[in-house]
Amino acid sequence: MWEAKARAGLGPELLRWVLTEGVSGLGEAVRTEVFTAADRVVVVAVGPEAPRTLPDPPADLVERAPHAWPFTRITTAAPGPGA
Repeated sequence: MWEAKARAGLGPELLRWVLTEGVSGLGEAVRTEVFTAADRVVVVAVGPEAPRTLPDPPADLVERAPHAWPFTRITTAAPGPGA
């Protein structure tokens, strides 16, 4: 998971950067989901292996350096009845 906080008023520009440049280098085998909330953009990347992190966005778009957290998938399907 990757999260960045846009500078005031630059949320749409940060989102545009994430969609056009940020996630483009993650590869075809990686599924990405992009979320926004106010001035923040969050990317969740899921693939067969741990995906690379997004590159840093242009410094003039963000309040601080982005945060990234690697997660390990525990299950790939919901447990069946009685599990």
